[in-house]
Amino acid sequence: MAARATGMVALGPLLLRAQTAAAPTAAAPNALLVSHGKPDLRLLNDRPINAETPAHLLDDEVTPAERFFVRNNGVPPTDVDPANWSLTIGGESCLRPRSFSIAQLRSEFTQRSLRLVVECGGNGRAEFRPRASGNQWTTGAVACAEWTGVPLREVLARCGVGADAVYVAYVGADKHLSGADKRTISRGVPIAKAMEAESLLAFEMNGAPIPLLHGAPLRLVIGGWPGSVAGKWLTDILVRDRVHDGPKMGGKSYRVPCESVAPGAKVADDDMCIIESMPVKSLITHPESGVRVTAGQPLELRGHAWAGDRQVSRVEVSTDYGATWSPATLSPPPNRLAWQRFRARVVPPSPGYYEVWARATDEVGVSQPMLLPGWNPKGYLNNACHRIAVQAV
Repeated sequence: MAARATGMVALGPLLLRAQTAAAPTAAAPNALLVSHGKPDLRLLNDRPINAETPAHLLDDEVTPAERFFVRNNGVPPTDVDPANWSLTIGGESCLRPRSFSIAQLRSEFTQRSLRLVVECGGNGRAEFRPRASGNQWTTGAVACAEWTGVPLREVLARCGVGADAVYVAYVGADKHLSGADKRTISRGVPIAKAMEAESLLAFEMNGAPIPLLHGAPLRLVIGGWPGSVAGKWLTDILVRDRVHDGPKMGGKSYRVPCESVAPGAKVADDDMCIIESMPVKSLITHPESGVRVTAGQPLELRGHAWAGDRQVSRVEVSTDYGATWSPATLSPPPNRLAWQRFRARVVPPSPGYYEVWARATDEVGVSQPMLLPGWNPKGYLNNACHRIAVQAV
């Protein structure tokens, strides 16, 4: 079953304060993140490593590796030598199971380079009330790098896919936090999503080998769906004859209520639906929230918008708390499932405090809600309008 969040919860001033607070005072870089070449990220958890990117540092059209958020479930492997790495294709519905080296993937299949959005399903979790458990992401668990690899569908075709194939799942080489010999996470996507041209077995990120924290030497990139389906440190691809039942496929992991529920409600696992395509969303990346500007002077805005499997059709901005909206200039995506650049200009007419809101609408007319979407136990799929604080003087 699939789900998109629906409905709205009016949290009023509590949410408003959470979304419009000025940027916090800069802290000293975290030593762990510095050691991984990510000094500007904000550490949420060190076991496993999870870190998000401040919105104003996501202004690049192609996200640099040093500014790409980190979402891990276990401990990355230490031996990631591409020359000795192999990927095994198997599962109940694989007709001709076999293994490939990375060199074989590079030489025997079509290489593609695509910009693809990867976003954690829990991005924005910190705004939900009652509070949901898990890493308290604000807005920075999203990025759009350029990935180079080979289409998953070409590799699957080489191995043969049975008529009874339902799901394609991954197994990675990361270790469980407990040290026990068990998987940390093993998720997947329906066969149709796996067969899209944009679903890649990737070995490069922005023209360089993938960094360790992002899945070196081989990972899946499944644009438009939660990042948890884009498995890292790949060792196996499984063509299943059923919905995959690996770790973090069941219970409440990456699932939302199939029907809307009241905030704080208890929801049975059987009443939870798997998250598939992510909702329409936008992010203001320039200027930084809390900026001081001169009243009467134009303020240039930049940002990105994306919409899961869909394309964004328009982005609008507001400076009067959503009473009126003005169109932004929206660029087309460089390829399907990439984010789209938007630009706008606003003029604070007089000294005072302002908020700039951004709202994206996808190609079938679905827009971001002004406040939080439907509450869910794990705090997934928050696509409320992004807002920044502006002080005119």
